[in-house]
Amino acid sequence: MTTRFDAVMPIARRRETVFVSGQGSWLIDEQGRRYLDFVQGWAVNALGHGHPAIVEALQTQASLLINPSPAFYNRPMLELANRLADSSAFDQVFFANSGAEANEGAIKLARKWGSLHRNGADGIITFENGFHGRTLATMAASGKPGWQALFEPKVPGFTKVPYNDLDAVAAAADSHTVAVMLEPIQGEAGVIPADSTFVQGLRQLTREREMLLIFDEIQTGMGRTGSLFAYQALGVEPDIMTLGKGIGGGVPLAALLTTDAVSCFAPGDQGGTYNGNPLMCAVGLAVLDWLLQPGFLDRVRARGDYLARGLTDLARRHSLGPVRGRGLLLALDTAERDAPAIATRAHDLGLLINAPRQNALRFMPALNLSEAEIDEMLSRLDRAVAMED
Repeated sequence: MTTRFDAVMPIARRRETVFVSGQGSWLIDEQGRRYLDFVQGWAVNALGHGHPAIVEALQTQASLLINPSPAFYNRPMLELANRLADSSAFDQVFFANSGAEANEGAIKLARKWGSLHRNGADGIITFENGFHGRTLATMAASGKPGWQALFEPKVPGFTKVPYNDLDAVAAAADSHTVAVMLEPIQGEAGVIPADSTFVQGLRQLTREREMLLIFDEIQTGMGRTGSLFAYQALGVEPDIMTLGKGIGGGVPLAALLTTDAVSCFAPGDQGGTYNGNPLMCAVGLAVLDWLLQPGFLDRVRARGDYLARGLTDLARRHSLGPVRGRGLLLALDTAERDAPAIATRAHDLGLLINAPRQNALRFMPALNLSEAEIDEMLSRLDRAVAMED
């Protein structure tokens, strides 16, 4: 039977490579060719492909209970919510299926809180080049270039200001502003970290003006930056946090977390047919168990430092730009080089990397990768870059 690629809606530029299996940091296509995967589903596969703990969680839970309906409690839902609350600054958790859905919930929660506590304030300040999802509301919240005119009219009420500019936030905030929402590291913008002084200033400003601080940790959460959540290394505690990608280790799972003081959804305000189902939450528990093992996050930081040093050396050899990011969410500035072209050549060499910008390569490997796999990636990337020398 001939495979018809055109039967799949073309919402991404995909090469005609069909992957059939994966293990750890490696993917295998239909021809048996192996690819070193430093994309990992866009920072999704926290423990790599086919991790035994995830496979076991799926098999065990599938034999017990898959989906009793979100109208009822189930044991994995309760256990994961409690573990996340105990491991963070938050008290309550709403489970969702995707990061965009979690961010949509955060926007709704902030606006309801504003209706109850801020005389109906509903405006949200977000940031240029930010990315929060592809629903109409989360697209409106995003500052991704080229999105302004898409799918109009989008949801109103979002004011965008320059990232890392506290004065711009202060100037944009008014009596109608209920929240400030940001990524602690802007991933799609090319891995641009927020300055700790900026974030701490935001926390002070939002408290002074009775606004909520929302952290979109869809990409940075669940150990990706070397701490369980990125906010923990920045010296602040937001009022609302969203999680996605790594929380499910490869399955569709996301979460909206908040404090008791901010939680104000009434029954019927928020929901979702598959939200909090035991199959996905059982996987979330397996992932969290691994991340919280003694020494695991120390190893993430060590691997991140090792990768950053290797990329810096490679950049020096090829006259490229600086390395940005934290932990195992890093980017290499390619200066005048065409990053998408380098990513394409890397694919031909059996290396999967991402180019979110014309001059930036992004690295989002499994959190449990080895130094040997980092060395192999650097060797293949060196060859891909050298093709343009």
